[in-house]
Amino acid sequence: MPKPTSVADPTPVRVAIITLDSHMAGAVERARPALQRDIPGLELSYHAASDWNNNPAALERARERIASADIIVATMLFMEEHIEPVRQDLEARREDCDALVGIMSAGEVMKLTRMGKFTMDGSTRGPMSLLKKLRGKKGKAEQQDDDDSTSGEKQAAMLRRIPRILRFIPGTAQDVRAYFLTWQYFLASSDENVENMVRFLVNRYAAGPRSGLRGSLEVQDPIEYPDVGVYHPRMERRIGDDPNDLPEPEGGASRGTVGLLLMRSYVLAGDSAHYDGVIEALESRGYRVVPAFASGLDNRPAVERFFMADGRACVDAVISLTSFSLVGGPAYNNSGAAERLLRRLDVPYLNAQALEFQSLEQWEGSDRGLTPVETTMMVAIPELDGATGPVVFGGRAAVPGPDGVCRMEVHPERAKMLASRVDRLIRLRRSARSERKLSIVIFSFPPEAGALGSAAYLSVFASLYNTLVELDDAGYRVELPESVDDLRDRIIKGNAANYGAHANVHHRVTVDDYVAREPYLKEIEEQWGPAPGKAQSDGQSIHVLGAQFGNVFIGVQPGFGYEGDPMRLLFEKGLTPTHAMCAFYRYIREDFGADAVLHFGTHGALEFMPGKQCGMSAGCWPDRLIGDLPNYYLYAANNPSEGSIAKRRSAATLISYLTPPVGKAGLYKGLLELKASVERYRSAPPDNVEERTELARLIQAQAAEVDLAELEPEWGEEEAEQRIAQLSEDILEMEYTLIPEGLHVVGQPPSREGRIDQLVTMAETTHGVAVDRACVEALVDGHSPREALAQSESVDPEMTEEALEGLADTAQKLAENQELQGIIHALDARFVPPVSGGDLLRSPQILPTGRNMHGFDPYRLPSAFAVQDGARQAERLLDKHREEGQELPDSIAMVLWGTDNLKSEGAPIGQALYLIGARPRFDSFGKLAGAELIPLDELGRKRIDVVITLSGIFRDLLPLQTRVLAEAAYLSACAEDEPLEMNPIRRNALAYQEKHGCDFETAALRVFSNADGAYGSNVGSMIDQGAWEDEDELADTYTRRKCYAYGRSGEPVRQEELLGSMLSGVELTYQNLESVELGVTTVDHYFDTLGGISRAVARSRGGEHVPVYIGDQTRGEGKVRTLSDQVALETRTRMLNPKWYEGLLEHGYEGVHQIEVHLTNTMGWSATTGQVQPWVYQQFTQTFMLDDEMRERMAQLNPAASAKLANRLLEAHERNYWNPDEETLEALRRAGDELEDYYEGVNEEEQAA
Repeated sequence: MPKPTSVADPTPVRVAIITLDSHMAGAVERARPALQRDIPGLELSYHAASDWNNNPAALERARERIASADIIVATMLFMEEHIEPVRQDLEARREDCDALVGIMSAGEVMKLTRMGKFTMDGSTRGPMSLLKKLRGKKGKAEQQDDDDSTSGEKQAAMLRRIPRILRFIPGTAQDVRAYFLTWQYFLASSDENVENMVRFLVNRYAAGPRSGLRGSLEVQDPIEYPDVGVYHPRMERRIGDDPNDLPEPEGGASRGTVGLLLMRSYVLAGDSAHYDGVIEALESRGYRVVPAFASGLDNRPAVERFFMADGRACVDAVISLTSFSLVGGPAYNNSGAAERLLRRLDVPYLNAQALEFQSLEQWEGSDRGLTPVETTMMVAIPELDGATGPVVFGGRAAVPGPDGVCRMEVHPERAKMLASRVDRLIRLRRSARSERKLSIVIFSFPPEAGALGSAAYLSVFASLYNTLVELDDAGYRVELPESVDDLRDRIIKGNAANYGAHANVHHRVTVDDYVAREPYLKEIEEQWGPAPGKAQSDGQSIHVLGAQFGNVFIGVQPGFGYEGDPMRLLFEKGLTPTHAMCAFYRYIREDFGADAVLHFGTHGALEFMPGKQCGMSAGCWPDRLIGDLPNYYLYAANNPSEGSIAKRRSAATLISYLTPPVGKAGLYKGLLELKASVERYRSAPPDNVEERTELARLIQAQAAEVDLAELEPEWGEEEAEQRIAQLSEDILEMEYTLIPEGLHVVGQPPSREGRIDQLVTMAETTHGVAVDRACVEALVDGHSPREALAQSESVDPEMTEEALEGLADTAQKLAENQELQGIIHALDARFVPPVSGGDLLRSPQILPTGRNMHGFDPYRLPSAFAVQDGARQAERLLDKHREEGQELPDSIAMVLWGTDNLKSEGAPIGQALYLIGARPRFDSFGKLAGAELIPLDELGRKRIDVVITLSGIFRDLLPLQTRVLAEAAYLSACAEDEPLEMNPIRRNALAYQEKHGCDFETAALRVFSNADGAYGSNVGSMIDQGAWEDEDELADTYTRRKCYAYGRSGEPVRQEELLGSMLSGVELTYQNLESVELGVTTVDHYFDTLGGISRAVARSRGGEHVPVYIGDQTRGEGKVRTLSDQVALETRTRMLNPKWYEGLLEHGYEGVHQIEVHLTNTMGWSATTGQVQPWVYQQFTQTFMLDDEMRERMAQLNPAASAKLANRLLEAHERNYWNPDEETLEALRRAGDELEDYYEGVNEEEQAA
């Protein structure tokens, strides 16, 4: 029988603490000497799960310690990647150790708790029943916890109360009491409490050879600290609950007050050097700092107690240094409760990050920046609250200190930047509007005449004019232009012709001045040559383009720099900004002296400059360019993904704007006549053969006239019946296809007709009911739902009161545009409320616009509905491929965008997973954790080898989903028990491994994107510039840019050979179309990605093209079309449709540019897929170039874009994408010459003037 242990006996007592991070490590080390004096055999180990990904040895040490531990404390383990590596070890040790305590963790960890007779696995009902009785029944007030900002304090008070109640209850209740005392020790993890937690557990639960220690140790009760309090390194006791005890800034009077939110656990554990650095940086600028904390994971009590007085803010700004959401911490998020409080506070709310999942040195040296977990938990989730301006301010040191602990430390330069940005926001907030200087930045893509004022869905100059008027009314000093036309002319024309520029030259930065002031000159010159460079330069100076209107400077952002230099498009990574870009932003910051900048429209180049994906450093170009300047960004409400890039990489606060209303395309010209003839044919008596034959001839001729059929040979009777039935379906589809109507003007509600069209469409798409137009007209005119229903001529039986009230609410919000008020509110440096982004048709909650847009909660993506819908869409794709006469494919290539997934809650992700034969796996909190395979018998078909290419934005915003997709492919490749004929993924991985001798994980990589910090394939830029000779050059560019494989770790590895090998087996390419406003010919991104990979597939297959499909998800259940059919549909419903192009031309200059963009994008599809029918170019030529009146009208509105349009049509002919007859070709050439002459003549007149 073993000898009992005494206090002097060094028999080993092994205690292991397993927790999320290292915040308690210092306290544990400081407690160790005193503990070992009383327990000589104590072996106390501390293990931070945050280390395990980067340090496998640390994980192995933790597992070894768990295997031999006598007492185990497991805390703050929420994420599967922290739980799964040790779960089985904890389970295996549970019955053999003296005690295992699970605190504040996921359910699977909490259930392992075993302390004497108390367990949480459900095997002992007594203790759990006792807890429920102590907790009591929830009342309504408690059930509505999200509105109770004192809930965290109540929980902390109850935690202290329970042990007092249980003190005198014998039996199992004492183990329950011990559990809550341990929780108290942990929550207030000061040196003393950590020491006494270990003493307490050993004293109560030491067993076996250690049993002599039971009851022999002196244990102090948990020391209580304020649940809600303040901290300061210069306070006498460092923490307290009276803000009056906080020291004043050294040096006298305060310039303002900044509230800081801290983690109580770090403060009590004495690991707060990172907080001290921020406090010092703010105080050095003369600010009074109120560093506050709250117990638990709800910071509302700290905000209300220390940052508010009499219901109003008593601070000028708030910075959360917790790295987590305001309400919920790392485990969950209550963004609704957070928003309500922050609205009341109404000051800037910034979220800064302290790194725990990597060291500061690792982050500094990383191209990626924040890890996927950090990006999701520390940036994406706080954005839901309305947090802005993410900055890494500190983190864990890489090198241990004298005590062996890697302590938290501040990053001095980043803390200085954070303080400087807050300083600028407070100065902006406190300044008089009449004294503020504002820079508004507009874009020009490409940077050339005719394209100035580029912004998605936005009538830029009309919107600018409205903004200037609003600023003037609000008290800013603005010299208003006479009109929109005057504003446009002063920016676009001005003195541009004198300098050979594409806009007015507002300022010239001399070479000497630029060289003397540019700190990163060497880096820039390495890529762009000596200053001043070629972009926006006359050889002696750099041109700053734009015009000034009082205290408002409207500047034209320079381009990326590769325009006109095609070789630079082949680079795998991004280029430094040009001399012109650097000079432009310095002019705004320093020479003009802007107090704030407003980037105007979706989107510019700043946020896509080289640098880390998320968590910028001083070496990242977006950070260098914007500096500490308050950055506001007017952004399309339907584009949360690219908007999030602007928020995270350029510290922008977004202000959403509405997209144009959408309505049915309708029919026009020959299509109307064709529809009438088809209807006559279908209503003609079957026995009237002669009439039907004549009508068939007429229909064939009319269909040929609009390129829906061939004129010869003449249809036979049976063929005519089939052809006309198909024409009827095609005409119906065209008539009811949804198209955007014109462009949006900021601050201006859509027209009455536009609102009616929008609401009729919303009734069908959002509510699934057909609504009478008269009913909608009544709603738009302000009638109540009941009154509107009374005016309805017919009522859909599916129409509900709820649906009608929803339409009425949308009608009211559409009529009350708040975007200009949102701009003024933001520029006052107040809290801009958050709103999820999305399409109005699917997400009416985006109204009102004028708010700070964010994406979907990434932990919930894909949603359950998206997984189901994705499976249905995948089956539609496979069915379409079979309809085209093809077999079920072994391999496909699929493009995934961030925007589409955020709008659809991840449906394309669900689609890709289902094609592979997998589904997402969620943890006990409902958070995305990984992938799992669908068994083949459940799947009902073979798995498909899906080569997935991600946009750079998807990669940045959805790192967890990137890893899930990679895991799905890897699991499929590892399915050894499946026949190879049923698992092409495994078959292809094995074949590649055998041929190339690589490891199996490499052979199983299927997720590709850009290198860290790079975006796009540059195929779109090559097409726009005409900077290519052969289509294979496009494939080369695509594969160079998109060959970075992302595996289960989320780290990119260049794998061009693997990508080429996988593409050689691809049998179809595919992408979803998720936005009504966008078509595949609207933006170049579609052919840049799907077109680029399709061309790369053709090259890998020796020139053999494969089918290209578009999954149109914009209406109903979705429809899969061939690319050729999709382009044809868009051509007929948009480009050739007077409803569409007249809506654009109403906006003049910008409208002509948009028409030219559509043509360029159409030619991009010809270049990358060869699947654009020649009639498209023929009809475009006849509509816009050979119609004298239309051509002259467009030339007057935008001569440069009109000339470019003619040249693009000629380029399409020269590249053999269409071959018009000589008469048409000659007429087109004459039209092009005429437009060039007109454009050059305009320039000459301006120069002479």
